[in-house]
Amino acid sequence: MKTIAVLTSGGDAPGMNAAIRAVVRTGIYKNLQVYGVIQGYQGLIENKFKIMDASSVGDIIHRGGTKLLTARSEEFRTPKGREKAYGNLVSHGVEGLVVIGGDGSFAGASYLAKMGIQVIGVPGTIDNDIPCTQSTIGFDTAINTVVEAINKIRDTATSHQRVWLVEVMGRHCGYIALESGLAGGAETVLVPEEPFCLENIVKKVRRGRERGKLHNIIVSAEGVGSAMDISKQLENTYGLKTKVTILGHIQRGGTPTAFDRILASRMGAEAVFNLLEGKSNRMVGLVDGQIKDFDIDFALRQTKGLDQKMYQLAGILSI
Repeated sequence: MKTIAVLTSGGDAPGMNAAIRAVVRTGIYKNLQVYGVIQGYQGLIENKFKIMDASSVGDIIHRGGTKLLTARSEEFRTPKGREKAYGNLVSHGVEGLVVIGGDGSFAGASYLAKMGIQVIGVPGTIDNDIPCTQSTIGFDTAINTVVEAINKIRDTATSHQRVWLVEVMGRHCGYIALESGLAGGAETVLVPEEPFCLENIVKKVRRGRERGKLHNIIVSAEGVGSAMDISKQLENTYGLKTKVTILGHIQRGGTPTAFDRILASRMGAEAVFNLLEGKSNRMVGLVDGQIKDFDIDFALRQTKGLDQKMYQLAGILSI
């Protein structure tokens, strides 16, 4: 193998730049020519290739977002679009491709692998919803961002004696809500994987008030539904005074934590080693402290379940 490329696709996540840096510098260390593809799969179709050297990834390990930019590509979902992307890879002599992104990005990687390009996926998404890895790049930074917000919201929630709903991202996965809620001392955590009862939430609020608690923080994953709707039900049906903060895309930005920088560096380097070993249609993942590789199609068929012990612990500690 002489030439590889790297791209980022889907939603950005803090630590993606650290992963790009690791791919580029590991590739150069192994005497490979490395291309960066601008704007993900759309950039593959539009032939946006850029030769990367060691200096091109200098001073980015601490930056959020992605130096290579990202974009959604409806055209890549079509056979014609994928043929264009494949043709551009071949015309640049690219034999191996590293795709940094989430499940949609991995689905695209699988298509290219079946067309004959060696492809390795690196899981980069704040949602932590990719099976076969205990953590995805960006997740740790996102939960730290949420915890910082909870800390500040608690001050004003106490001052006004409010029930405060904090809506966090995560799509269909409740990991951001669970871990930030546990770390932030939330009284209630709502996740799409577990049903909830408004009456039980109200009982917990009232028990807290009886022992002198002035505030109540509810962390709600976006996958359970609108926090605004839940707030209205609590007010109209049960008479609780509530406020809502929807954190939104601030969770996807910011300086990556040390954990995410190290994880991204390890995963990016391992992706290159996998390519040099002749592997394809694989993803790298963190398992018991080690970076291992798994079949992408196998991973896409799995569902990443919520950590039940952690969910139960959040309930125990919030009595």
